[in-house]
This record gives sequence, C-alpha cells and structure tokens, in this order.
Amino acid sequence: MEFVKNEELQLVIFRLAAEEYGLPITKVQEINRLTPITKLPQTPVFMEGVINLRGRIIPVIDLRKRFKLAVEQYTDDTRIIVVDFNGQTIGVIVDAVTEVVRLATANVEPAPANSVLDARYIQGVGKMDNRLIILLDVDQIFTNQEEFALTQMNG
Repeated sequence: MEFVKNEELQLVIFRLAAEEYGLPITKVQEINRLTPITKLPQTPVFMEGVINLRGRIIPVIDLRKRFKLAVEQYTDDTRIIVVDFNGQTIGVIVDAVTEVVRLATANVEPAPANSVLDARYIQGVGKMDNRLIILLDVDQIFTNQEEFALTQMNG
C-alpha cells in the first residue's frame, strides 16, 4: 500500500508479545473484552472459533497463533478487535489495545525485505518517538484458502 505524503494515519495501537502493531482506525469497528468463544471443528490452528456479537456470529482468530508467536494465557488486558476484512467482519484477539494515535505518513518506512514475518501483511513500520510500530494490512493477513474458510464461517 502506498502512503500519501504529508498525510496522517489514525491508528489503533495494540500489543502482541513484545511488539506494538497498528491498524488503520477505518478498519476497526469496535474493541471488546474477551467473551466466550465457541470452538469449531476442523478449522485452522489460529482460528479460535466464533462469538455472538449482538446477534451476529463472527469468526475470531488469535493473532499470536496466526503469526506463529508463543501462545500465552489470556489476561484482563486481552481484547478482541472487531475489524473489516475484505468486506466481512472478523474478531482478532490481541494481548492489549494501548491507544489511538495519529502518525504522519512521512514517519512510515517500507517493511524490511528480509523480515522474518511474512511481509505481505505488513504495510510498513511507523516511527513514533523512540517506538517502532508495525503497520498491518488486515486484508492481507490470510491466504486465499483461509479467506474462503472465513467466508464460509461468516455465512
């Protein structure tokens, strides 16, 4: 994704393991505390199941598992970020949501080409004070096959 120079991004910042990540606020529908998740059989390992969100059944994924990070117990800070993923609604479990910030596009660098993370879902790295924020492209987090599975779950 190309960033327009001299613009600002509004980002929801969340923590996953020791790193900070950002999602464009335009992709975030809401942020909720962890609620009971109904497990579904024969789903990818990172798929936690589904939740009932005010009468809508939405799939929920654990971003730690998706990124192959060490799995830890959920805490009081654990949140489900409800996002728009290619036109459908999904929940994403993160360790904690920390803040909403404005970041000038001039402070965003392209993702390093030799990144250990699969670079297709990293839009760039934002520099803010002494912090680095990994900017995610939520529409690229899943393979086509995984996206099809999510579509099936979303009805």
